[in-house]
Amino acid sequence: MRKLEIYSKVVVVFLFLLSSSGIYAQISPGELTKAHASLEGMSNCVKCHVLGESVTNEKCLDCHKEINELIKNNKGYHSSSEVKGKNCFVCHNEHHGRNFEVVKLDDNTFDHKLAGYELQGKHKQVKCNDCHKNEFVKEKKSQKTFGHSHLGLKTECLSCHADYHKGLLGNDCTKCHNFDSFKSPQGFDHNKTNFPLVGQHNKVSCDKCHPKEVRNGETFQKFKGIKSDACTDCHKDVHNGKFGTDCLQCHTNESFHNVKDMNHFDHNKTDYPLLGMHQKVDCKECHKQSYTNPIKFKSCVDCHSDYHNGQFKKQGKSPDCSECHSVEGFSPSSFTIEKHNQTEFKLEGGHLATPCFACHKKTDRWEFRKIGEKCVDCHEDIHKDKIEESFYPGQKCENCHSVSAWDQIKFDHSTTSFELEGKHAEQSCRKCHFEEKDDGPFNQKFASLNKNCENCHTDIHQAQFKDKYQNDCLKCHGFGDWTAEKFNHDSTRFKLDGGHKDVACAKCHKDVKEDNVTFKKYIYEDVKCVNCHLQ
Repeated sequence: MRKLEIYSKVVVVFLFLLSSSGIYAQISPGELTKAHASLEGMSNCVKCHVLGESVTNEKCLDCHKEINELIKNNKGYHSSSEVKGKNCFVCHNEHHGRNFEVVKLDDNTFDHKLAGYELQGKHKQVKCNDCHKNEFVKEKKSQKTFGHSHLGLKTECLSCHADYHKGLLGNDCTKCHNFDSFKSPQGFDHNKTNFPLVGQHNKVSCDKCHPKEVRNGETFQKFKGIKSDACTDCHKDVHNGKFGTDCLQCHTNESFHNVKDMNHFDHNKTDYPLLGMHQKVDCKECHKQSYTNPIKFKSCVDCHSDYHNGQFKKQGKSPDCSECHSVEGFSPSSFTIEKHNQTEFKLEGGHLATPCFACHKKTDRWEFRKIGEKCVDCHEDIHKDKIEESFYPGQKCENCHSVSAWDQIKFDHSTTSFELEGKHAEQSCRKCHFEEKDDGPFNQKFASLNKNCENCHTDIHQAQFKDKYQNDCLKCHGFGDWTAEKFNHDSTRFKLDGGHKDVACAKCHKDVKEDNVTFKKYIYEDVKCVNCHLQ
């Protein structure tokens, strides 16, 4: 132990002599540059060097994290073909004195394309320091930077340039501008906007429609939000609104002085006065070649295609559209319920509230001929194969249902083998004939339903009264209520007489539990006195 203490003191003295007597200077190759001056000293060597080895890239990149991140993402100058795979010390040598340039970058010969951003147009004329300055670095650096750095710049235009449009036109400046000049938006095409330039508008200066104003002390030219729905948004209406806002009804974009021929034409003086929707039709929609050539107009189909494809032709003649439509518009139809009731299918009950398209437009076309006469032509027959043919021959739903509502049933149950009596007469059809299911559609029971009480009712007696595999509930119960009005204890093997007459049923017939089901015990194996009375 004493020898170890002496050895430790010797080592401490040796290190002190190295640092104080100038011996360290003989070990170090030379002073570090200003950028790495903080790493001077023998205790810091291993921050850059690996003992027994040369300086490694891993040591450099542990400190220069931003460059490390760029290399990992295959971005920046250090990922280019000129640098990739080299050791850091090949370009960035050290121990040559405080003023040595550890980063040697010739601004005049550096190929900026190697950094992942090719300089084009005006960018070629800009000095490096005009772009590579702290005010353009939007994100805070994640590490301490030694000296001047070219890192941290983004490639988006707005990283360096002020947004003249105040965010109203997005961030992609190259949609309109190129690198030669911001003043001439070479990539902008006005015809791709909501207002293509036509006629005289091609000759108008941009400032005429896009005025300049001052916003927050800066000049701003408005390009978005310019009203252009009507000519009067920019032009004065010399007619003071007398002819509406659609100037193109009379004028063209070539010149306001070019007035169309039909400007003040009164169509009501012709053999075809314009009424209803026809007043809104452009003249050239009917007068396709010239205004002087006569056109046919006696029938609607002279101008309009027969939407119904001849369904209403009579004896080969064109249909009379006015029977259902008017010039006020094709919709709604003027075909009334009274007219419909003169057809083979009279509208009654619930059909009165059914919209026309529910029956006549089941596909993408309107159909009015041969669309069905029976209920099952339109409605799904949910009772198919469930009810015997004798009760609705030919799927004639009217035997039970009415056109007023499906739930209004007029079926005579006495025609079946199960006449409804007592409480049964008060129940709805669904109560017995439809079995509701939680996980899907209901089950129907008509022809498959027999007269067994257990089809609808639960056997609370747990099969105590089963005879030949079924219960005959009518031996005790009637249809009025669940009381055993027909039951006579004297008909059993234990006739009630004497003191037994006044004993409550529950005294002898007590609740028992079997297979986790509690029920009242009525049937016993024997009726000995000792079963109830203590000895």
